[in-house]
Amino acid sequence: MNETFEFRLLNEFQRDFPLCPAPFAELAARLGVAERVVLGGLEKLRREGKISRVGAVFAPKRIGASTLAAMAVPAEQLDAVAAAVNRFPEVNHNYEREHHYNLWFVVTAGSEGRLQATLGAIEQAAGYPLMPLPLVEEFHIDLGFSLNDSAPKKAAIARPVRPAALIDEAERRLVAVLQEGLPLFMRPFAMIAERIGASESDVLGRIGRWLDDGAIKRFGVVVRHHELGFRANAMVVHDIPDDQVSEIGRALAEEPAVTLCYRRPRHLPDWPYNLFCMIHGRERAEVENLIADLRQRHGLDACAHETLFSLTRFKQNGARYA
Repeated sequence: MNETFEFRLLNEFQRDFPLCPAPFAELAARLGVAERVVLGGLEKLRREGKISRVGAVFAPKRIGASTLAAMAVPAEQLDAVAAAVNRFPEVNHNYEREHHYNLWFVVTAGSEGRLQATLGAIEQAAGYPLMPLPLVEEFHIDLGFSLNDSAPKKAAIARPVRPAALIDEAERRLVAVLQEGLPLFMRPFAMIAERIGASESDVLGRIGRWLDDGAIKRFGVVVRHHELGFRANAMVVHDIPDDQVSEIGRALAEEPAVTLCYRRPRHLPDWPYNLFCMIHGRERAEVENLIADLRQRHGLDACAHETLFSLTRFKQNGARYA
């Protein structure tokens, strides 16, 4: 596969994916190649692990319920506990990070009740208490990943988390299919429509409305940053005064180096931090320098903080709401 063609597939179509009956033909027209070349290229990238899927990335807590959770596990038990956590299909990301709280995972479910039941079951299976850290306010959760930092960021807005939208059975069937990713065929939305007993136009219309109201953050290629060479990533957490966290969160969210930025609750006395940022880079030193620069420029030197580098990726899947 031509490197320029591969790069464009990976970088340009993480969002603004064409919502039309033949989206891969539209991509091919934009790239100046045949439709079969686009489909073959995406399938190759998926086999190589550079992309996980093509499709919808749902906003946290807009359809169903979700939370970040952390667990402190003795080092000699970490692999076994991570395996126990991974057995839950509601767990979509699970990482070891450098901290006393060394196991960090994301749990999603179709409802808040189901989420709480799953958290209890995970605690029982793991044998250690977990610390839930649900999303409170989002500043930047686009969930795309620019490979060249050339795309300017939009002005960040502090968005308090809205309650999950109620969806009907037809919409739930659509979510269940979308979370698996688009089938890499010429008419993918027609195939989805046939699976759920709807029309192609209904499927396209529902996806478009979810995009418009923010229930879907973006629709397109979902890349796997580690396989693309971005092997150093850190979660930076700060203890910010409550009356300043929204302003500082917005400012950090607009920084090109920040790939995620959001507010979560403190969990005292063990966890005093309320502002979370993710920074990705190719090397650890690069990430450390970015963090030091951000803290200095934004006047955060007096704010308590910790940097939790990822060590082991135990699981990385798309969220499952249905």
